[in-house]
Amino acid sequence: MFEALGINLRTEKVYLEMLKRPEADIEDLTRSLHLTEPEIREALDDLASMSLLRTSWTDPGTLRPVDPAVGLSVLLAREEAEVARRHQQIEESRAAFATLLAAHAESRQQHTEVGVEHLEDIDTIRRRIQEIATNCQWEAASFMPGGAQSPANLEASRKLDAEAIDRGVRLRTVYLDSVRNDPATLDYARWLAELGSEVRTVPALPLRMLLVDRDVALVPLASADSTAAMLVTADGLVAALVALFSSVWKSARPLGSAAARSRDDEGLSRQEKQVLILLGAGHTDETISRRLGVSVRTARRVAAGLLARLGARSRFQAGALAVARGWIDETDLG
Repeated sequence: MFEALGINLRTEKVYLEMLKRPEADIEDLTRSLHLTEPEIREALDDLASMSLLRTSWTDPGTLRPVDPAVGLSVLLAREEAEVARRHQQIEESRAAFATLLAAHAESRQQHTEVGVEHLEDIDTIRRRIQEIATNCQWEAASFMPGGAQSPANLEASRKLDAEAIDRGVRLRTVYLDSVRNDPATLDYARWLAELGSEVRTVPALPLRMLLVDRDVALVPLASADSTAAMLVTADGLVAALVALFSSVWKSARPLGSAAARSRDDEGLSRQEKQVLILLGAGHTDETISRRLGVSVRTARRVAAGLLARLGARSRFQAGALAVARGWIDETDLG
């Protein structure tokens, strides 16, 4: 009944029993609910942490349940605040990405413009990365999509990252959740974390990006092309990209966190939830595989499993059913 408020079924049973029998002690609860004493104590700890228990006014050594009209309303208010915060993050991401797309469209019409430098080949891109990395004063933030990183990219980055950390530069890197399955990329990410940088992962990333000192940005000229890029110094566009990074960073999980592999109340992993969002938006298996950094075969297998669980006959229907069942939010579909 109260899972949406973070109360699991066992804790809910203990709370409801205590509301019926305020004077019940641990032994009473153990007998009436057929639970072990450690299970009862764990539930009581959970209830106390959520402020659903209070110390008895007449017997300070015992706990009494808080009136649900008070306690549960506080929890509900917290959840509503969290939902509002998440919606705000989504709107910030949408606005930042819209700004980026608009600037990208303008750059196609005018090859050279103030605040945007076009880099047309890999050698030029790597040379400019080395230059801006060397000049970085205090922070470098990056999105690293594509899943497992190539040995060449990892080797090219290692020396620059080590030098930056030695200078006191704060490094913040966001990888895809799928890198947790690639030993080489995972080792590199752990190496970064051990040197004091911050590494997080998300199910999907909007683009590859490097932000330096929040006044220079490097982004691909086209999302599926890594052979051409834009070096951006225009204040407005850089500010939009900083906002995009901040929004994604807040929702990302630290590399050492188990949350990236955990499942929600519907049994969905973060990756499966992202696949549902992409299916509802009409993306193909090939696009999903690129966005999540997995093979097309894996993307097709995950998508097929989700359609089967939903009983959906099409990708669009899968998205609609997922929204109807509360598996994803309608705003996630754009």
